[in-house]
This record gives sequence, C-alpha cells and structure tokens, in this order.
Amino acid sequence: MTAYRAIGLLGAGLYIVAYFANQHGWLKSEDWRFPAANLAGALLILVSLLAEWNLPSVVIEAFWAAISVYGLTKRA
Repeated sequence: MTAYRAIGLLGAGLYIVAYFANQHGWLKSEDWRFPAANLAGALLILVSLLAEWNLPSVVIEAFWAAISVYGLTKRA
C-alpha cells in the first residue's frame, strides 16, 4: 500500500466515522466538529488523488471541502 492510498483511506475513514456519529446522535451536524471532520476527510482524499488522478473524484471532493468550509464559517 502506498502512502497516498493510506492517506485516502484515512480520509474515507473520517467521513464514515463522522457520518456514523451523526446518525447515532453522538455528533450533531450543528457541531463545528462535523464539518471539520468532513473537510479533513475531503482534503486527505484530494491528497491521495495526486497519485491516482480521477477527475470526477477531484470535483466531488473539492465541492465537499468547499461546503465544509462554508459550514465552518457559518459557525464562527
């Protein structure tokens, strides 16, 4: 496993944990940590895409990151 793939898997893991915690009620979507986890996940996946380029994935991760930044600034 390459370092880029490991970084991407870590990002995917952050998405999954944040979403599961939200669905379970442990982490509310209004909490700043929810968009922060999503932003970190998106950025880590974007880093992994440097090694294995996939334009549709880059587009969705860029939008995911932008929406997460919007969510964080709304809470500031």
